[in-house]
Amino acid sequence: MDIHSQRILILEFGSQYTQIIARRIREIGVYCEIHPYNISTKTLQNFSPSGIILSGGPESVTGDASPRAPELVFKLGCPVLGICYGMQTMAVQLGGRVDPAINHTKGNASREYGYAQVEVRDPSQLLNQIEDHSTPDGASLLDVWMSHGDHVSELPSGFKTIASTNNCPIAAMADDARHFYGLQFHPEVSHTRQGLRILERFIKEICRCQSTWNSKNIIEEQIKKIRNQVGDAGVMLGLSGGVDSSVAAVLLHQAIGDQLTCVFVDTGLLRLNEVDEIKAVFAKHFGIKLICVDARQQFYDALANESDPERKRKICGKSFIDVFDAEAEKLPNIKFLAQGTIYSDVIESAATSHGGTHVIKSHHNVGGLPADMRLQLVEPLRELFKDEVRKVGVELGLPYDLVHRHPFPGPGLAVRVLGEVKPEYVEILRLADAILIEELYRADLYYKVSQAFAVFLPVKSVGVVGDARQYEYVIAIRVVETQDFMTAHWSHLPYEVLGNISNRIINEVKGVSRVTYDISGKPPATIEWE
Repeated sequence: MDIHSQRILILEFGSQYTQIIARRIREIGVYCEIHPYNISTKTLQNFSPSGIILSGGPESVTGDASPRAPELVFKLGCPVLGICYGMQTMAVQLGGRVDPAINHTKGNASREYGYAQVEVRDPSQLLNQIEDHSTPDGASLLDVWMSHGDHVSELPSGFKTIASTNNCPIAAMADDARHFYGLQFHPEVSHTRQGLRILERFIKEICRCQSTWNSKNIIEEQIKKIRNQVGDAGVMLGLSGGVDSSVAAVLLHQAIGDQLTCVFVDTGLLRLNEVDEIKAVFAKHFGIKLICVDARQQFYDALANESDPERKRKICGKSFIDVFDAEAEKLPNIKFLAQGTIYSDVIESAATSHGGTHVIKSHHNVGGLPADMRLQLVEPLRELFKDEVRKVGVELGLPYDLVHRHPFPGPGLAVRVLGEVKPEYVEILRLADAILIEELYRADLYYKVSQAFAVFLPVKSVGVVGDARQYEYVIAIRVVETQDFMTAHWSHLPYEVLGNISNRIINEVKGVSRVTYDISGKPPATIEWE
């Protein structure tokens, strides 16, 4: 079974929700990829999509140089769904009209941001029998999430209005004959209650895709792919102990057995007791060949005097490769380097050429890799989002605690020590972080939040210990809840738990005088501080 034979192409216009669109399609059980809106003709043709989705974006279609979808999109003969900006560019490119919204007066549309109620005027194939409420006269209503300043004011030829709001006369449009659809609202976000059903209708009934994208099929295909790529050569995996590299290790071991050698690098930037825990799980539980390398001094020397977070990530990436290259020379037949790179790493590390999406951060195993690597890369999880990786891990039989462990950055505590990385800073942070995690487990909260960690701030604050003045460092606590790590909310931990965490860190970790709690969401903040 080719789980890529039916696939959806998402063209990116810069929306913060684009990755959520991809996640929803994967949940439906269909493979999809995100590409920039100015995708080349050759790439578009070779992709051979079963359907195309045009994402939202921050630009105005009415602008002189605003982005457009390739004309080929509307000539391939496959269904197309435009969302928000995607609907507007579809309308303009097919002969309709888009105008800026103005303050609402009779006959005019106005801007809409947030909750809105859409009335389905003509259900069409896309919205037929999908509703949240109905009016006494039988009209169907949908609760949706709007975010737009412009609006479609004239339909292209062949289209009809299928939904509207009081502020937006054309909130959805359809050309059932060509299977072209536009939604001014965002079906991908959870605020649109029937959004997943709408996307499923488009993907499964209109695009006629089957649900073949699941953990069992992914494992079977990746095992075949790994064997074809590697042959009888040796593979070295940089094992970090995090979810991604751990799942990659077990998947590779199932595919090639003893051809795999895992290298665990003690960078000096790991969590408390990390080395012993990794040895216990992988060498003893799974029987995987494991080499532990003490590279603490090498990493600290490379990071000396460096404060820029992007530079720190890239320094760590190069240092990892240096260690792997040195170890590979000691082992026979090692020709490949395997990594636990996942799809969100790739997306966040790469700015699309149109500039609509910016580099958020360079992940050490993507943006930090040198161009002259001696080893070839094997990345069996590169197409998967984090929650898909976890599902694959469960299918492979990894321990629950490991599969559902909170994410930990490849550069480790280097990017959780703000500014220059010094051993004494890292040790303070390591101990504080361990207390945080211990208290979350004790309060039965660890698995109820998505990610929790401590951050070392290289600033000092006055405190009082006993009767003595104390002038020491500050630790920030970050705990978030998220479904897809594309957006996140800070976790409303009980005050008692926060108090226990703060008291223990200040009392037990020498060098800390104050603990703060980060209540920033993503966006505008990222989950990690660097």
